[in-house]
This record gives sequence, C-alpha cells and structure tokens, in this order.
Amino acid sequence: MFSGLIEDVGTVSSVDRGADGARLLIVSPLGAQLEEGDSVAINGCCLTATAVSPHGIRTEAMNQTLEVTALDSLEQGSKVNLELAMKVGDRLGGHIVQGHVDGVGTVASVKDDGFARRLRVDLPAQLLQFVVDKGSITLSGVSLTVADLGDSWAEVSLIPETLERTNLGDSAPGDRLNVECDVVAKYVERLMSPFARKEQA
Repeated sequence: MFSGLIEDVGTVSSVDRGADGARLLIVSPLGAQLEEGDSVAINGCCLTATAVSPHGIRTEAMNQTLEVTALDSLEQGSKVNLELAMKVGDRLGGHIVQGHVDGVGTVASVKDDGFARRLRVDLPAQLLQFVVDKGSITLSGVSLTVADLGDSWAEVSLIPETLERTNLGDSAPGDRLNVECDVVAKYVERLMSPFARKEQA
C-alpha cells in the first residue's frame, strides 16, 4: 500500500525488453532502503525489487503490466516517480493508493494558473465513472485532488512542490500517464452495480 506522496524521482538507466517483458534498472538512492523482494511504486505501478544497491533498483514488468500501463513507453533517461511501500504507523498524507494501475490517461493540456499549473487529462469512459469533482485520483503515482471534471477529462492543479518533486512538472500534451482511481469509489461501484441493473430491468 502507498500514499501517493513521491519520495524520489529516479532515472531509468537501462530497459531490457524481450518476449517475456521488460527489465528496468533505475538510479535512485532509495535503493539503500530496499531489500530484494520489496515493493516499490514506479510511476504509480507497484513492482517488485529484484535487485537493489545503494544507488539503484532493478525490477521487472511482465507483459500484462506493459499492456495496461504507460510503463511500455519508458526508455533510457526517462524520469520516474518512486515511492516505497508504507509502514504501519506512517502518516497517510495523500490517500489510499494500491499501486494497481486502472488504465492510462493522455495529457490534453497544460496551463499555468498563478504559481500552480493546471493539468487536463483525457480519460477512458471506464475510468471516468470512478472520478468525482474534488475527489482523489492518482496520476503517475502522485496523489492529487480533482479540480475540475468534464465528460471525457479530469483536471488537477499542481502546486510548486508537486511540480518540483515529481515528474509531472515535465508533462506535456500527448504524454501518457498511469491512472489509479480511488479504491473506495471502485468498491462502491462494485457493490451497487447489481442494484442498478435490477432497477434498469
């Protein structure tokens, strides 16, 4: 489990793609806090550290992960948001994030708004049903509040701290972002959908 508060922006040192998936080597001092087998969120996707050192993390993304996330677009030099799994007793400063990516959104526009920056992201219909105005959403592993909502998009407002400490500060139109919707919304929809179907019958 994670909180969506990014601890470091790592750099992809190498990507080894093959028929079995992709193996990533990421340069980050967070490697010193991990052991082999630990979970780490990479752009919001929970992966397992297969090898660690004081300077980096090696991990693997299987084909199914590459198909449903934006990790397939990573290349040498890419900047990635990193978060270690929460410890019992940690402050939950963001919101409950599982590291289970629900889908991929596409940056539609980026606009400065005072000291903040508005980021509008086009979302698939199956994700929009879990997004509410002023609710929680995770983009590339970052816990954010929905500032505005349209028929096909959600907009967030990024404060200077977020722009400086995450890779969202480099976002540009056309970029693909991992999206995790609020887990509470997903459970509510799952529990209520049978009743909604009965009413429509």
